[in-house]
Amino acid sequence: MKIILDTHIFLWSVSYPEKISKHRSSILNSQSNVVYISSISFSEIFIKEAINKLRLNFDPIKIAQDSGFELLDFSADDSKLLKKLPLYHKDPFDRMLISQAINRDFKLMTDDKKIKMYDCKLL
Repeated sequence: MKIILDTHIFLWSVSYPEKISKHRSSILNSQSNVVYISSISFSEIFIKEAINKLRLNFDPIKIAQDSGFELLDFSADDSKLLKKLPLYHKDPFDRMLISQAINRDFKLMTDDKKIKMYDCKLL
């Protein structure tokens, strides 16, 4: 299974793993799954750091790689669905992750309840 982690799930996995359920942890640790961190999440993290809404004492890209996550670039093709997505969720980062997951037929692991309103495969 191919899985994109929502930004908060990625940050929990590297900083607060106890926030992730045992079921989700087993999915993340399964050798049969490929777990991705999108360039969208890195963009969100770096913007939030720049405006002092988030403080990290580590390089998120390096820790993602060191933790065995695959890095996933957001492509022009991934962006095509953005104009068709209903405005249930107005956060642009989440909308881009939704569009990317749908476009690539990947699952999105999130706790964001608004994302359930979209035709996106969730974990």
